Amino acid sequence: MSEWSAGYVADIGYTYGLYPELNPLRIKLAFLHAGLACPEVGTACELGFGQGISVNMHAAASVTEWHGTDFNPSQAAFAQELATASDAHAQLHDQAFEEFCSRPGLPDFDFIGLHGIWSWISDANRAVIVDFVRRKLKPGGVLYISYNTQPGWAAMAPVRDLLTEHSQVMATPGKGIVPRIDESLAFVEKLFATKPGFITANPGVSARIERMKGMNRNYLAHEYFNRDWVPMSFAAMADQLADAKLSFACSAHYLDHIDVVNLSAEQQALLAEIPDAMFRQTVRDFMVNQQFRKDYWVRGPRQLSPAAQQDLLRKQKVVLALPRSKVELTLASPLGDVTLQEAVYKPVLDFLADHQHRSIAEIEAACRPQGLASAQVIQAVFILTGAGSLAAVQDDHAIAGARPQTERLNRHLCQLARTGTEVNYLASPVTGSGMQLDRFNQLFLLAQMQGKRQPADWAAFVADILDSQSQRLQKEGKALDSEAQQAELQRLAGIFAEQVLPLLKALGIAA
Repeated sequence: MSEWSAGYVADIGYTYGLYPELNPLRIKLAFLHAGLACPEVGTACELGFGQGISVNMHAAASVTEWHGTDFNPSQAAFAQELATASDAHAQLHDQAFEEFCSRPGLPDFDFIGLHGIWSWISDANRAVIVDFVRRKLKPGGVLYISYNTQPGWAAMAPVRDLLTEHSQVMATPGKGIVPRIDESLAFVEKLFATKPGFITANPGVSARIERMKGMNRNYLAHEYFNRDWVPMSFAAMADQLADAKLSFACSAHYLDHIDVVNLSAEQQALLAEIPDAMFRQTVRDFMVNQQFRKDYWVRGPRQLSPAAQQDLLRKQKVVLALPRSKVELTLASPLGDVTLQEAVYKPVLDFLADHQHRSIAEIEAACRPQGLASAQVIQAVFILTGAGSLAAVQDDHAIAGARPQTERLNRHLCQLARTGTEVNYLASPVTGSGMQLDRFNQLFLLAQMQGKRQPADWAAFVADILDSQSQRLQKEGKALDSEAQQAELQRLAGIFAEQVLPLLKALGIAA
């Protein structure tokens, strides 16, 4: 392991993920739902940005000044390429935390975020980050942090240690991390086949190993095979962040706010008996067997009056972020699948089906004839946003300022899709974040950007790209011939025209 990596996996790149919790706009609804005042975010920082998808989407899609670092120079180079393409003036570096956090000239920040970092770095680096937050987060500023936590990792933690040790001492020397991962998984399967006492006591671990076999190896390398790996309890996290004067605000995962979705009536009653808010979080983690927390912390929480909370909530605009036909009224939760009440959610979704930007007050007014109360509408909007069906909308000034930046970034990403980029997102000036869009839909959009107006022309455009690279679509494991491929591309282009393009226009991604 090279010294500059500080024990972190560096010989395989991180995944190209977008993490919406790092979008400062997302803080607003979470804080308002919790009854807290939310800061306006003019300056933001992401620590450990990986391939830079989130930081570049959020920089291009907003008027916020973004800074960030990632220790891996190849990842930082790609992130800087995207920043140059958008010209959003994001200041992105390839420095280790200690070097970046002592960098002169950094502004004070309204928002600092780190996703998938805390549990996988050394104690020394965690101390550097806490000191950075203490010095550079403004009063009223927000920290987003995600981390592996107990008790969800209790049974799997010793297996993770076993996998890592096997990779280091038993796997074939000189091989890259991917073969070592495969060998380690195979060994653990062989061990479990002997029916060790550990599996008798922890039967669920076998299924977890089986799921891991089908997972992206880049993800597994960074999740399981770093030198440092520490699931941390909520109480331990609170103790560490206390030095930076931070208080727990709320979960960044919206659905965690809704107890009826996550907890039985008996569990809710027990939590209600606990007067200490922090201990309630610890107990709740046991109830849901929490494995990964996504939390907002604030430097100086300010409670809103009920009247102010309602007024600010009702002013917030949202947009339907999926085609209406794709929205499902079933949520996965610790209690199993939860079905949302159609009598409440259908009127809300039908009103938003045209993808216009609507305030919660407008939704309330439209749904009042169906007998929906204000509280029902607010909860429905919050849950649908947490499920990804709706998205909060920026103000007009921010949308106008972000649009030229997102146009430049999205054109660059669509050009990359010609050769099969792994970035399956485009930036939206409306939501301040990104929207997932696969390679073929990006190429259809590129054709539309280049003046081609008909689905048949988009399909022909993509067919030419595939032919030039000797690529073939596959169906049921078999490559399609030229005629069948053209028919399939025309079918996909028709879906793009009918379902995807109207949504892209509503989100400011397409003209």
